Amino acid sequence: MHENFEVEPDVLKAKIISETARINWLDLQKFYAAGSVIQVSAELDLVDVAFAFSQDDKAAVQRWLHSGLVDRVSDTQAVLWVEQQAELWAVVISPWILVQDKAASSTH
Repeated sequence: MHENFEVEPDVLKAKIISETARINWLDLQKFYAAGSVIQVSAELDLVDVAFAFSQDDKAAVQRWLHSGLVDRVSDTQAVLWVEQQAELWAVVISPWILVQDKAASSTH
């Protein structure tokens, strides 16, 4: 999403929303194997995180990384999602695929 032109924040957020969809974890395996899948905690708004990634907002991303709210998907989590045949919310912010398991928040 790093185009060479400025896009109004509201337009960019609308684009991110329109590109956010549910996807089966199994369909993301090759991207996970390549290290391109980032897990976003259910505590955060996936669209807001995707927007921060698209804007290269290093401060926000670093804050989430340090607090553990955003991180690469762990091997343990990946196996669990395979076993559960999990369906996740996902959006591509190249080179990353951001995923969020909203079901996890409803079980706590």
